[in-house]
Amino acid sequence: MTTTARPATAARPATSTEGTGRRATKKHPWTPAEKRRLRIGIAFISPWIVGVLVFIAYPLIYSFVISLTRYSGMNAATFVGFGNYVAAFIDPLVHTAVGNTLFYAAIAVPVGIVVAIVIALAMNQDVKEISWYRTALYIPSLIPTFALAFIFVVLVNPQTGIVNQVLKLVGVPATNLLGDPTTAKLVIVALAQMGAGNAALVFLAGMRGIPKTLYEAARVDGAGPVRQFFALTLPLISPAILFNLITGISNGLQVFTEAYVISSGTGGLGSPDNGTLFYMLYLYKNAFSYAQLGFASAMAVLLFLAGMILSGLVYWLSKRFVNYDVSGE
Repeated sequence: MTTTARPATAARPATSTEGTGRRATKKHPWTPAEKRRLRIGIAFISPWIVGVLVFIAYPLIYSFVISLTRYSGMNAATFVGFGNYVAAFIDPLVHTAVGNTLFYAAIAVPVGIVVAIVIALAMNQDVKEISWYRTALYIPSLIPTFALAFIFVVLVNPQTGIVNQVLKLVGVPATNLLGDPTTAKLVIVALAQMGAGNAALVFLAGMRGIPKTLYEAARVDGAGPVRQFFALTLPLISPAILFNLITGISNGLQVFTEAYVISSGTGGLGSPDNGTLFYMLYLYKNAFSYAQLGFASAMAVLLFLAGMILSGLVYWLSKRFVNYDVSGE
């Protein structure tokens, strides 16, 4: 019996590199079609890239550079190193502004989240006219903050304001709410809740994404509306809470327009007794009233760092309470 020899096959190239055991990856040049898709993709996102570079990256870098100088905007800048930062840390008005801002944020942010959740619950009701109700609840968020601040000044007027008229009906004497540092800040906190409709839409989207079968099962188990809210709704909208918490902290640290309008009509920026001298308002005064652009830029950089640290801390702590499992398990 004869046997036919099999032709020798060429040795295959090694598929793993010596000493590493990793499979070798052969790089291939981009094809014309791939290059074309890349160019099209870059063209589509180019407005965003330009916006980030022009309106975020460049101002941040320029602010840091200016913060290292003594600069009025008119004369040549003089390099002072970190002198502006040292001055910011020892300036008593900066301490006052930081205290006022933290006081405002500590109240306005959690209150705003609660108000937004309540509005979202009202928007989520299964009634025939719900589209009209949603529109009515959201409309206050469309009113410019500048106009709302003027309206609030009229509402809390100690002589003719409707707030004091209502207080008189329940036996409370007329009070100049904008004449006291604490109550003036509380008025601004109340003013901030007029924009809760934006956060409410985020909560509404989260609520609409919860499967109705979970509520049906909860009702079968005897859970009432309150129990359903705390056991189902609140845990499952925790990602929306995290989002609104971070954006709320950012907005709270940058409160400006409300304080600017209200304090301007009650004796000057930051009045009464610097009770409404928030951080951004003092930054504005240094930049445009005192022509200390270097010092104001240092304050801006410190605010940016504080916001990043607080947001990062909240995001780190969120691992304990944020639930991304829509099933609720």
